[in-house]
Amino acid sequence: MAVDTQRVEDFKLDKEPYYLPVGNEVELFEAAYNAHLPVMLKGPTGCGKTRFVEHMSWRLSRTLVTVACHEDLTASDLVGKYTLRGDETVWQDGPLTIAVKSGGIAYLDEVVEARKDTTVVIHPLTDDRRILPLEKKGEIVQAPDDFQLVISYNPGYQSVLKDLKHSTKQRFVALDFDYPSAELEEEIVRNEAGVDAETAARLVKIAEKVRNLRQHGLEEGVSTRLLVYAGQLIGKDIDPVAACQATICKPITDDQDMQRSIVEIVATQF
Repeated sequence: MAVDTQRVEDFKLDKEPYYLPVGNEVELFEAAYNAHLPVMLKGPTGCGKTRFVEHMSWRLSRTLVTVACHEDLTASDLVGKYTLRGDETVWQDGPLTIAVKSGGIAYLDEVVEARKDTTVVIHPLTDDRRILPLEKKGEIVQAPDDFQLVISYNPGYQSVLKDLKHSTKQRFVALDFDYPSAELEEEIVRNEAGVDAETAARLVKIAEKVRNLRQHGLEEGVSTRLLVYAGQLIGKDIDPVAACQATICKPITDDQDMQRSIVEIVATQF
C-alpha cells in the first residue's frame, strides 16, 4: 500500500453524512470517545458501519483517516516508512500515524484482512498507554485525548483463521451492527436513493426475502448499500428488474440457480 501524502486537512468531511440511528449506538460511541476508549464495529457487509464512523467523526468534529485493510497491508504501511525522495531518504508517516498526531479518528475497515503484524502495532493504542511506537525511527508518539481508534469486521463472513484473537477483541468497546428494521431501511433507501416510498418498500421486501435464502446456501445477504444502488439505477430510468439484477442478484452470488431464485423474488415485487 502506498501511503497517501495528502495533508491531514484533506481527510475532513465538509458536510454531515446521512445516518439514521437504529439503537443507542450514537450515545455509546460518544461515551467511548469521551472516555478515550477504542471501538470495534461488528456486522455484515453494507449495513452502515463505515457511514456510522463518518457520521460520528463529523458529529465530534474530528479528522477521519480511513484505511481499507487487505492481505498485503503491513504494519509499516500503517505506521510509516523511509522512502527515497530524490537523493534523500525521508520518513513518511503512514495513515495511522497521521491520525494519531492530528488527534483524529483512525478507522481500520475489515481489520482482520490485514497481516497479523498490524494487530501488534495497534495494541499499545488500545490500553492506558495510548502510544504508537515508531520502531524504525526510534520514536514513540503519545496519542492526544482527541484521538480514537476504531476497527470493523464482519464476524459472520470471516473464517476461523482470519478471526480476531480474543486478546485483541477484549481491548475494545464492541458495537453490534445488523441490517435495520424494514421501516428504518425503507427510510434509508428513500433518503439515499431518492426514490418514492413505494419503490423503497418493494426493494426492502426483496431484501428480506433474499436474506432468508442464507438458510438455503446463500453466503451473504443483500446489503442496504446494494438496495440504495438499485434505487439509484431505478431513478435513472433503468427497468426495476434489470436494476435489481445488476445490484442485488449478480454482486452477491455467482451460483446460477441462486441467481434465478433471486430474480423470481424480484419479479414478485416489480
